[in-house]
Order: sequence, then C-alpha cells, then structure tokens
Amino acid sequence: MKLTTEQIASVTLGAERVINEKGGTCFHRFTEEQEEIYRNYREDFYKKVFCSSGVKLSFKTDSRTLGLNADVYKHSTRSYVSFDVFVDGKCIGSMDNFSHMEIPAEYSTLTFEGGNFEKTFDLGEGEKTVEVYLPWSCLTILRDVILEDGASLVPARPAKRMITFGDSITQGYDALRPSSRYAARLASFLGAEERCKGIGGEVFMPKLALAKDEGYDPDYISVAYGTNDWSHAVSCEELTSRCREFYTALRATYPRAKIFAISPIWRKDEGKYSAFGTFDEMQKMVAAVAESLPEVYFISGYDAVPHDETYFADLYLHPNDRGFDHYAENICAQVKKYV
Repeated sequence: MKLTTEQIASVTLGAERVINEKGGTCFHRFTEEQEEIYRNYREDFYKKVFCSSGVKLSFKTDSRTLGLNADVYKHSTRSYVSFDVFVDGKCIGSMDNFSHMEIPAEYSTLTFEGGNFEKTFDLGEGEKTVEVYLPWSCLTILRDVILEDGASLVPARPAKRMITFGDSITQGYDALRPSSRYAARLASFLGAEERCKGIGGEVFMPKLALAKDEGYDPDYISVAYGTNDWSHAVSCEELTSRCREFYTALRATYPRAKIFAISPIWRKDEGKYSAFGTFDEMQKMVAAVAESLPEVYFISGYDAVPHDETYFADLYLHPNDRGFDHYAENICAQVKKYV
C-alpha cells in the first residue's frame, strides 16, 4: 500500500505545509511569510529554510514492513543524511549515506553522496507506533512510503506543541542522526510536536518572532541564539537590545506559551574578546533579559556539553551525537523544573 501525499500529510509532525511537488511529497517547516523573510534576507539562509529539520512521520500501524524511497537535495553546508526509524520508542534502523564507512572524529567537512535512497524495514508483528525522523541537513522529497496492503494507518500526535528557534545547533549541526538533535529530544521529553525554526548561522531576528505560525498555538517555545551574535561584530548595546526585542515580540506573538531561553553552549574559542565582550558576559545578558520577562525561563547551556573538543564534530563548536546526548539530557533536566 503506497501512501498518498494526503495520507503522508496526516501523519506528519513538524511541517507547516506538506505538498506534492518535484514528483513526490515535500515538507515546509516555515510559513510562506517566514520563507519570504529569508528569501529577502540571505540566499544561503533561504536554502536552509527548506531542509526537513524537525520533521517526522508518526503513526500507529499493524503493517509488518515499511518501505521508504526518498530523494535528498543538498541545502546546507553538510551532506550527510539519515532517516531514522523507531518502533515503540526504539530505533530499529536507519537509511543513510555514511554507515558503510568509518567516520573520523572531525567529520563536519566531509562530502557524502546524495541522490536517491531506498530501503525496507521490518517492523515486527502486531500494532505498533512508528516514527520516521527525516534528515535535518537537506531538502527531502519522499517518493514512496509503503506499508503492507490492507494495513492500518492512524496518526500518532503528541498532546502538546512546541516551536524551537535557534541557529545551526538547533537545526541539527552536526548530529549524524536526526533523532539525536537536542531539540527533537527536548520536544519528545515534553510530549510535544516540534516545529523547528533553526537556521545555521542565524542570530536574534525580531522580525521572525513576529511572523506567527497561524493555527499553531505552541505550549512551549525554546530559543537558542547567541553564539553567532557573540562572534559577530555587534556591540553590547545593540545585541542586548535585539535580544530583548526578540523575546518581547515572541511573548506578544504567542502569549500563552512557556518560553525557554537557552544560552549558548561552550565553544573552543570562548577565550577571545568580541565586539560584544566576553563569552561569559553573553551568558549573563541572556539570563538578565529572560528573567525580566513573564514566563521566560533561563536555561543555562554553557555546561550542557562537556568542555572537550571530542564531543564536537568540528572539534570546537557543533556537537556530535555524543555531545548531543549530554546537551539533551542537561537541558531536559533544567526544563523539568518549569513544567
């Protein structure tokens, strides 16, 4: 039984729109208004808008098999891709372009082949909940999603909703597996659907906070900007103002959501002095802004990942899967106090 685009859309989480285009099913995690903001902003950021970060299929079925056929198109600086398949919360396998090779400690700049991928997974007997995490690094076109003929298909949607704002680390850099992203795991911990707005290289942009996802009323919002803001030539006054403006706009746009303000994680070059000031002062600024606003909760990211380059795929900034393990665990432990 080959699923139609309409059936795929009914079991999709994390997409604002699911449409038939380019010969298959395509996923848009940003609204048309938000896409237009990036189209007029920066070309490389605009391409990342169409990466399928945070998107997954989630459904109950009694099918014993799942067939996937997908095309991927490079839309970020990373070329490794993985489709992770979970059954009742346990990963049973992946469809990727790297598991055939030994991955070195520093892998962020390696080139991996894209194109078409196809694989059939054994789901086991009886009814089960299936989750398929789509790649965070590329534009994904699902050509085929195939269950056994006559199999049941029931959407499995979490009770809560969440939007995750942030830069490359929120988008997923440099998790080999999309299910390893801290944002995906935080949403799962909160029992929420994630709608990811992470863009590699991004900074606090108040205009984005004002562009509402109409019809999507989040219970939770996480925000994890700051590392790019700090490293760019931005003064303390300008960045503090932009940070405050972002959170103020976000509160006005989504008045009932609990907002988690996550400060930047450790980076190897933290000892340098930027136009803003020290990295420690960046942490304190995010905390001060968060604590001055209603239901904006400061979450310290600085010690969430060990201060050790071996937990980073580029050996200084972007976590690898081990780094994301620590990040997710430590962020969830802090968020737990507020839910």
